[in-house]
Amino acid sequence: MEEIYNNAEDDKSHYLRPSTDQTGSRSSKRRRPVADFLCLGLLSVFLVIGLIGLGVHYYTSVSSLTEERDQLKTNLNEMTEENNNLQSLSKKKTTCPDGWTKLCSSCYFLSTERGSWTTGREDCRTRGADLVVIDSIEEQTFLSTFTNMSTWIGLSDRDKEGTWKWVDGTLLTVKFWFWASNQPDNGNGVTEWGEEHCVHILGWGSSNWNDYSCEAYLLWICEKPAQF
Repeated sequence: MEEIYNNAEDDKSHYLRPSTDQTGSRSSKRRRPVADFLCLGLLSVFLVIGLIGLGVHYYTSVSSLTEERDQLKTNLNEMTEENNNLQSLSKKKTTCPDGWTKLCSSCYFLSTERGSWTTGREDCRTRGADLVVIDSIEEQTFLSTFTNMSTWIGLSDRDKEGTWKWVDGTLLTVKFWFWASNQPDNGNGVTEWGEEHCVHILGWGSSNWNDYSCEAYLLWICEKPAQF
């Protein structure tokens, strides 16, 4: 009888003893919601950071586009104003003083006396002008009808031999190059001609250029802008 009782106690204790497998399973189940919550929390944080980054990028892009738009608008207004000014000026009629001849936007004066290249330039300056600077084929063609005698123009190599420069400081370019045949030659070595550093229109049927002694006595052509 006692043996049966002991066996019954053993069976009872067997059923009442908690299973280690079941305990571990319950503990694992309790930890999973916590882990899921942490993952969701991290995802939310990353999402918020991403949204903030997108917002900053959007704001920066919009600000940059706004600045570019404002700059373009300013440039357009300036160009419009400049265009209006040019149109207004184009409608105004330019004139030249008495005794001067007008071509495009310039006035020309042919002297009635002769003198050296320097004398001619000084006279032009007293008239608010300077010796003529030829910078177009149209101007060269016009001057061929403006004078038929040897006439000083505003070109020389007085500062440096062989470097031809206009009185306004610009250098002579091949584009507007109207030298007579075999010119310039600096006197071609003939002593009686001396150094030839100043330029004149040949005249007498030719509008081409020749280098000549700056002290020679010739007519001269002055040029200045036409006035509104």
